Amino acid sequence: MLHHFTQNSFAEIAVVGGGAAGFFAAIHAAAHLPKGKVVLFEKTSKLLSKVKISGGGRCNLTHACFSVQEMSKNYPRGEKIMKKLLPRFMTNDTIEWFESRGVLLKTEADGRVFPISDNSQTIVDLLIKEAQHNGVKIFTSHQVTEIIPENGLFKLQLSSTGQVCFYARKVIVATGGNSKLESFQWLARLGHCIEPPVPSLFTFNMPQENITQLQGISLAKAIVKIIGTDFIQCGPLLITHWGMSGPAVLKLSAWAARWIAEKNYHFSVLVRWVGDADEASLRQQLAQHQFLNKQKQLGNSNPVQLPARLWEFLLCKAGIQPTKTWQQAGKGDFNKIVNILRNDVYQVSGKTTYKEEFVTCGGVSVEDIYHQDLQSKKLPGLYFAGEVLDIDGITGGFNFQAAWTTGYIAGTSAARSLNGQYEGF
Repeated sequence: MLHHFTQNSFAEIAVVGGGAAGFFAAIHAAAHLPKGKVVLFEKTSKLLSKVKISGGGRCNLTHACFSVQEMSKNYPRGEKIMKKLLPRFMTNDTIEWFESRGVLLKTEADGRVFPISDNSQTIVDLLIKEAQHNGVKIFTSHQVTEIIPENGLFKLQLSSTGQVCFYARKVIVATGGNSKLESFQWLARLGHCIEPPVPSLFTFNMPQENITQLQGISLAKAIVKIIGTDFIQCGPLLITHWGMSGPAVLKLSAWAARWIAEKNYHFSVLVRWVGDADEASLRQQLAQHQFLNKQKQLGNSNPVQLPARLWEFLLCKAGIQPTKTWQQAGKGDFNKIVNILRNDVYQVSGKTTYKEEFVTCGGVSVEDIYHQDLQSKKLPGLYFAGEVLDIDGITGGFNFQAAWTTGYIAGTSAARSLNGQYEGF
């Protein structure tokens, strides 16, 4: 699988980055350029490492959304360009590509798509096998530190080989996201505008909040809003030993990523524990419950189907004794209950990476690339794919779909630009 080369080696297409987008670009470049030579450089010793750990080791490789219009709405950065790119390689294309190669998939209730094996290694093995089958030469522990246009070609400087050079007619950069701006400087030197990277898809730390004592409690539906902004999300919520997580929080962190970074991860959130239930219906629900449960204690009789420990915690936070009976509960108690259920406030002081996954917003500006083929406007023959671009999705398989879509387009576009122009090497 792995190869060695001598100084001044040559390929028609060089792919930089051994992640999902890089492999997909290399596979499709080679498939569309049968006479060509495609190489892939990965700076570490491990291939597809993010694929391996994603989805808790199960690999959530796309989302079962088959409308381009709806799918594109799941990209806080990149909605406009994804609306143009997705018709070229959409969710159904992803599913068909993997299943036609023997990897059967399943869709879970929340729309996430996984291999039936529930093992990300299934996806890793297939991508490596397809790359080998199409003749892609793979070099691990080879970091491309510079791309230099030279006599109609690209010279790739590789630090890991004692500054050995590699030449290519076309280059596809798929180096992924990075939290440090300096990691993009080698691309900025080529004239590209870099949107400063900041974390996306993270959980909220609440070190000063007692709710962390309820770690492990989850709700199927809650609304979380950043106070003082229009950022709001609805969905499952999980209380953790450090704060709050779950899809509602992760999606909120993605949409508000830049705003939150500017606040240095210190802000307040409002939690609506009863989802989108309005105040009037909630009061009616409480009144009916009071009528039917007069002798029961508030702490032991929950009218809104919240987990028992959370319900009791909220009563105490609202200043209501859980031992009080519903018959003893007055208008003031009702006001407090309604308020705590619909307008509960927490202070966020920091963030935690979601599981082992790391997603950034930022990267090469999509204004610097042609949307039809992902080729650089600054340097013809240079293409981009994956998270190195300023495109990122919310949790649920959307980032991998962006990798497959951009990898496919960059790979096929680079190959087609060469077809018929050169003899194979």
